Amino acid sequence: MVVGLAGLARNRVARGRGHGPLADATYRRLFGAQVVALVGTGLTTVALTLLAYDLAGGGAGAVVGIALALKMVVYVFGSPLLVALTAGLPRRRVLVGLDLLRAAAVAAMPFVTEVWQVYVLIVLVNAGSAGFTPTFQATIPDVLPDEPTYTRALSLSRLAYELEALLSPALAAVLLAFVSYDGLFAANGAAFLVSAALVLSTTLPARRQARDDGTRSRRVTAGLRRYLATPRLRGLLALNVAAAAASAMVIVNTVVYVRDQLGRDAGDVAWALGASGAGAMVVALALPRLLDRIADRPAMLAGGALLVAGLLAAALVDGFGALIAVWAAIGAGLSLVQTPAGRLINRSGDETERPGLFAAQFSLSHLGWLATYPVAGVVGSLIGLPATALLLAGVAAAAVAVAAVVWPAGDGDAAAPRSRRRRRWAGRAAVSH
Repeated sequence: MVVGLAGLARNRVARGRGHGPLADATYRRLFGAQVVALVGTGLTTVALTLLAYDLAGGGAGAVVGIALALKMVVYVFGSPLLVALTAGLPRRRVLVGLDLLRAAAVAAMPFVTEVWQVYVLIVLVNAGSAGFTPTFQATIPDVLPDEPTYTRALSLSRLAYELEALLSPALAAVLLAFVSYDGLFAANGAAFLVSAALVLSTTLPARRQARDDGTRSRRVTAGLRRYLATPRLRGLLALNVAAAAASAMVIVNTVVYVRDQLGRDAGDVAWALGASGAGAMVVALALPRLLDRIADRPAMLAGGALLVAGLLAAALVDGFGALIAVWAAIGAGLSLVQTPAGRLINRSGDETERPGLFAAQFSLSHLGWLATYPVAGVVGSLIGLPATALLLAGVAAAAVAVAAVVWPAGDGDAAAPRSRRRRRWAGRAAVSH
């Protein structure tokens, strides 16, 4: 996967301005760590369902559902806390330590004998991710201070997420032909160790000393308060809600559309989910060039409008071809909304504030999914898919309208005060858009 994404990145750079992010040795290793950890996590998702079935039999669905709910709760509440608690520590040490925590928790999965032990380990592994992801995201702009290069790095990250969703189930199926699901947990543990080794092999820019923000509770909530006080990020928060509504419809109800409403076989579920991923990847590849020409705000609002249109169309789907087209459009809209988010966060605070802002984004975006997943699933089973699609379209439309109001047209590219190294980028961004 890393080799394929590297080739895509080189092709994009050859056609556009800016340097390829994979030309930077530090970023290349960090990106490798991200990809390896993503693939391992995808294997664990499959293994968890099989473990739950062994422990709970027919109640496996409830076990998996509770585990995923715990994951979201840890993401929402744990991310700001963990980022605040580790703010004074060297980033490389933090990232390696959290990878080791995740490796230990996953490696212990094959030894559980009770359902409650699964829940404990799920909390631990996702606590590691809740601290690792925003810290990692906040590090990349320091490694790649040139904005066009950073934009391409965001595009690569989106591609990695989509390819993992497409390829990990297939890889798990191949591995299960040779090993038990315990082997998938072992593979994920090894993946986190490889990720830790790649991070350990890098030299990361030193953190600047953060300002003392008073009490511990104020330090924990500093990023959230700054996030909510920034107009462009309030707009991003609203667009996160629209993205959550659309992605919940796709993730939760694809199997219901394909199997129940359209009467097709299980293999077509994968094709439908793949259509959404393909739409997202096409847009992710095009975004660096697009964002060279237009500002983030109109691009992201257009993505939100595409999500609304996709959900409205989902209420009218009457064939598999139509479902493929609608899901691809929703995937494209999700990529338009989510990929540029890092640029907005990066412009909204200096180096000391950025980890807290990324943690707030991580927490609040998962809060949206925590709310919309039950709506898509439970409400869908009660009132049917067309009505649920219309309900979620209404949620998304209201969210996009709020984003357009709270995010002023001239606010998208004004950068916060930066260190001298970053002032040139901030000035260029303000002029170019």
